[in-house]
Amino acid sequence: MANKVDICGINTAEIPKLKAQEIAVLMKRLKTGDEDARQLFLYSNMRLVLSVVKRFATKRDNVDDIFQVGFVGLIKAMENFDENFNVKFSTYAVPMIIGEIRRFLRDNSPVRVSRSLRDTAYRALQARDKLSKGNPNEPNLDEIADEAGLKLREVLNALDAISEPISLFENVYNDSDESVLVMDQIKDVKNSSDEFIEHVALKEALNGLKSREKEILWLRYFLGKTQVEISSQVGISQAQVSRLEKNALEEIKKEFV
Repeated sequence: MANKVDICGINTAEIPKLKAQEIAVLMKRLKTGDEDARQLFLYSNMRLVLSVVKRFATKRDNVDDIFQVGFVGLIKAMENFDENFNVKFSTYAVPMIIGEIRRFLRDNSPVRVSRSLRDTAYRALQARDKLSKGNPNEPNLDEIADEAGLKLREVLNALDAISEPISLFENVYNDSDESVLVMDQIKDVKNSSDEFIEHVALKEALNGLKSREKEILWLRYFLGKTQVEISSQVGISQAQVSRLEKNALEEIKKEFV
């Protein structure tokens, strides 16, 4: 039971793994109204929902809630699937599950969006759903704009407005005592060398640092590079860049205590 995961009281380790041929047989049976086949089909495909939930679950959202919303997407996929699509059920179902979860997260967003922008976003999303039905490929923004009768710029602005916000302090990497935050990957386009030295008298403190730490601070604060860019240039991991940067800043702080 090492792979056991409990979602909504369901032990996912017990979910049966069916072959493509078995899934096809169940699909034919449930289309004739066989309730047992319907229940077994949904139960055996719950792993599709779980695989998607892992991409969306956050501290703010209840995993069980997201799983249940994704399960609604699975039901819709089952009811609308047609063997004539000539694709595997999983290929057809995953985009529908993702769409259902995205709608749930969008409607529960903590950011207030104007009614006109939200209406425009709904039109774009409805157009996307219409284009996606019976098509395994995700429609691009140009196609969505044409279908909705909107300008591309309107679609971009509306969808961006309802996107889920993310904290600057969100962890993007964590390994024991090392962590990298979103803010660590944002490029600094404001600070120049003159501004940096003018606002913080660092000359002597910088001289007390090791050459690698000096280089990282120069690239990070004087040239405005991200930790990802620095790690590529210097030849070490981003986590190491983060650690060296923090150590160097701590050493500088000591000079002003």
